[in-house]
Amino acid sequence: MILAIDIGNTNVVIGVVDEDKIYFIERVATLKTKTEAEYAIDLKILLELHNVEVSDITGGIISSVVPQITKMVQKAAQMVISKDVLVLDNSTKTGLKILIDNPEQLGSDMVAGAVAAIKRYSVPMVIVDMGTATTLTVVDKDENCLGGMIVPGVMVALESLTAHASQLHGISLEAPKKVIGRNTIDCMVNGIVYSNADMIDGLVDRIESELGEKVNIVATGGLAKLITPYCRREITLDDDLLLKGLLIIYNMNK
Repeated sequence: MILAIDIGNTNVVIGVVDEDKIYFIERVATLKTKTEAEYAIDLKILLELHNVEVSDITGGIISSVVPQITKMVQKAAQMVISKDVLVLDNSTKTGLKILIDNPEQLGSDMVAGAVAAIKRYSVPMVIVDMGTATTLTVVDKDENCLGGMIVPGVMVALESLTAHASQLHGISLEAPKKVIGRNTIDCMVNGIVYSNADMIDGLVDRIESELGEKVNIVATGGLAKLITPYCRREITLDDDLLLKGLLIIYNMNK
């Protein structure tokens, strides 16, 4: 089993995985003010909470879109498991054929998600990852990563809306009861949820028009569970996609 970590702008996703099992997946806040020791304590506590023996972990791998803390989390993980921890970067073997203008610009989280999706699902496909940003990654029928789209995430949109309305702070997202809201909070929640669902449907329609063929859609990320049930398109939800991709990449490079 390995320790797999994805450092995002809002959360650090931490999991222990092997070929047959996800032992756990947890999230802690991404804080640039945390020290190496504090991240090590987070990791140690999570392993103990889920009864994972450090001696059973053979190594680790990190993907990150927050370079300021990548090295710190790597050192913290190595401190806890006493094994080398790989950081996914441009020198890492992934097997992914990236056809964007500058392959180095593709986020390591998008790389890991695409690697896992290609192995688990049929191409062509669109991978929708809903975190701080919502990203759509397009993989063609020949398993080439063509690029995609990056749009403001669900919570970014909600926070932007409430930040400019003094009476609307502290709204949390939940499943809409109806499309038409009957009070201000319901109107805002419905607007955020349905607009994001329709955005995904609409962007995939445009992607299919450009590719000239139908695609499978795989969704992952912390907010996918909330949004994808309201999409009109058939979407496969895979919460484990990114960590499974990190496991595949780790095995290629160990």
